[in-house]
Amino acid sequence: MLTHPMPDPIALHLGPVSIHWYGLMYVLAFAMFIILGRVRIKQAHVAAQGWKNDDLDDMLFYGMLGVVLGGRLGEVFFYQPAHFMAHPIDIFKIWQGGMSFHGGFLGVLVAMALWARKAKRNLLDVYDFIAPLVPLGYAAGRMGNFINAELPGRVADATLPWAMRWPDIRFPLHPDPVFLDGLRHPSPLYQMLVDGLLVFALLWLFSRTSRPRLAVGAMFTLLYGCARFFTEYFRVPDWQVTVAGLPITSGQMLSLPMIIGALAMLWWAYSMQARQAAQV
Repeated sequence: MLTHPMPDPIALHLGPVSIHWYGLMYVLAFAMFIILGRVRIKQAHVAAQGWKNDDLDDMLFYGMLGVVLGGRLGEVFFYQPAHFMAHPIDIFKIWQGGMSFHGGFLGVLVAMALWARKAKRNLLDVYDFIAPLVPLGYAAGRMGNFINAELPGRVADATLPWAMRWPDIRFPLHPDPVFLDGLRHPSPLYQMLVDGLLVFALLWLFSRTSRPRLAVGAMFTLLYGCARFFTEYFRVPDWQVTVAGLPITSGQMLSLPMIIGALAMLWWAYSMQARQAAQV
């Protein structure tokens, strides 16, 4: 049995300014975007499209806005609309956590569409370029959730070696935290490992060679959608519904359109490649 380590959510105190671990995880995510992007630009099939480091730096600014605005609005509208309507000032307290990946995903799609229009780039090429740069940033965000003791897991069997006592607290940290009943799955760590690191490894391998236009972006959407649908079984849902007698969580409901849409996009990408090859 393990107990959540309960780290202080504030990493540094610089006079009146407090720097939170959650915010540092976002800084790490954006740094990895730049590092991986520079590696990706050097891949022959990517370099042939004329990508430059300046493009990457410019896209990061748009991506940051998409992640933060989309992620926060997703949390507001997908998960806790009643709370934020009653306490609208809490919308701006992003250092306390509460960012929706699905909202951030939509935010980045919109941001990249704006950047592609500005840069006169094909939007599908932009999606293919950035897709492999996303999963490690997501993994950093889930580590931030774990540090904040957010997203507790479902009750776990006591024989599970990493079953964890999970604090039922909000900020600021209480010196004598109350713990949720029962041992829990450390679900943010599951999502960091599966939705983040595993998806990154598979997608990076897939994207190392030339693929049809939109195939890489679609593969990311499919891999993440499937991974998130699986890891949701270990996480206490924000809300859930019953479909055909089976419980479907909020995260699974939001992931299903990703899976279906990704399969359609992959079919389109490879069918278009086949048509173009037949015309040669």
